[in-house]
Amino acid sequence: MSPSDLARVQFATTTSFHFLFVLLTLGLVTLLVITQTRFTLTRAPVHERMTRFWGRIYVINYALGIATGIVMEFQFGLDWSGLATYAGDVFGAPLALETLIAFFLESTFLGLWIFGWGRLNRWVHLALLYLTALTAYASAFWIMAANGFLQHPVGYRVEGNVLRLEDFSALLGNPTFGTALVHVVFASLTVGGVFLTGVSAYHFIKRTPEVDFFRRSLRLGVVTTALVTPSLVGAGFAQFPIIEELQPGKFAHAPGTALGFMILIGMTLMAVSWLTLPLLIKDAVIRMRFPLYLMVIGIPLPFLAAILGWVFREVGRQPWLIYGLLRTEDAVSQVDSSQILLSLIVFSSLFVVLACVDWALIARAVRRGPDVTPAPVSPLVVTL
Repeated sequence: MSPSDLARVQFATTTSFHFLFVLLTLGLVTLLVITQTRFTLTRAPVHERMTRFWGRIYVINYALGIATGIVMEFQFGLDWSGLATYAGDVFGAPLALETLIAFFLESTFLGLWIFGWGRLNRWVHLALLYLTALTAYASAFWIMAANGFLQHPVGYRVEGNVLRLEDFSALLGNPTFGTALVHVVFASLTVGGVFLTGVSAYHFIKRTPEVDFFRRSLRLGVVTTALVTPSLVGAGFAQFPIIEELQPGKFAHAPGTALGFMILIGMTLMAVSWLTLPLLIKDAVIRMRFPLYLMVIGIPLPFLAAILGWVFREVGRQPWLIYGLLRTEDAVSQVDSSQILLSLIVFSSLFVVLACVDWALIARAVRRGPDVTPAPVSPLVVTL
């Protein structure tokens, strides 16, 4: 394989892995805001226990997601020096803001939230979670702004052989940015809703004694999925005319199978969640084991749909890395194929390890279930 092909494979692998962590993080933090707000207002112990249980899973996923993000950043310098040289002044601006928000503000707020259990005023503690969620979405905001520039470059001027940032507001008004960001947000909420639904269904299959706890979690997951999926599908279709206008021929060049399966999964999740809503009445769904098995099996579906959508968005832009300005083959670092292959093997192996660790820790937390009584100190610190 050529250096360009290897670099593309590496970018696809690392980005896809990292994206999976991001989706669950954004989805879970939003649902945590709901459960902790309920606890703060009502002081009901069940809502505190829900926040602690789902919060433990959120922290596990967040910590390993940060690790995958750090690994992914190395590939820009290793494989794509041409992009940094040509458009670093424009493309790097939103990435720098994302780094400041994700690695500093979000991590700081999250750390205070984790270690603030039982130590901070409950309203202050709730505010920290709101700030964590806001900075998480701000991180996604800047990442999608950077990707929007690759899809449809705006706000730049050509100075010699490089691009210079001329109008920062144009990056935020990019038509390929806004609709894609909305689509990612609804995809994340769908992932969170389906995850809560599947984990709760798993505990009902195992005849959990925590009936009230997981009944509430199941309802929250199903209702979230039912409310969000129509907007998810609508936001996806809303991008079609923009793509046709700004990237003519993309539908012909991109893998249609990926787009087709993504749409099919989205429509299926929407239909199933709406059909499940009536079964929540008098807990009918809890007594029907077949739907519970379907809920557990359905956990990977929104993740798969998101990756298929990402493949369509990125592959369809080829052969351009920056559409109309910089070809992919011209952005690759001038290094031997063997060097890129080595980094591909190392990074892919590391990502597989991180994914396995994430799955193992989350699976252990899920099997363990919620704490019987709230601990005086935060139980969210993960010990290996």
